[in-house]
Amino acid sequence: QVQLVQSGGGLVQAGGSLRLSCEGSARTFSQYVMGWWRQAPGLEREFVAAISHSGVNQYYADSAKGRFTISRDNAVNRVYLQMNNLKPEDTAVYFCGASWSEPNYRGLEFYVYWAQGTQVSVSS
Repeated sequence: QVQLVQSGGGLVQAGGSLRLSCEGSARTFSQYVMGWWRQAPGLEREFVAAISHSGVNQYYADSAKGRFTISRDNAVNRVYLQMNNLKPEDTAVYFCGASWSEPNYRGLEFYVYWAQGTQVSVSS
């Protein structure tokens, strides 16, 4: 079992940057595909970015390409989401999750562990 704990987030003006961090508890952390998802009020949780267990492959939603960067450091069991040029439409609760399936990185049902979520608010 993996426990995930997030940090980061907060309130920023449009055009600003934030960095989210997610730390996993297990020695098996490096075996998981890690993803970032977000959920705005009244909407379903949507995929933002994912990274393969080794960190070689990164995947992004169209809305995140060119602005967000996902990375991981398996030596310290952490995955990060650097968010630049933030827009008001990025406002949501962001979650990191762990998945066994890299081919299904966009499939919510393949994520087996989740962090508690953190609010990101972008003002115009």
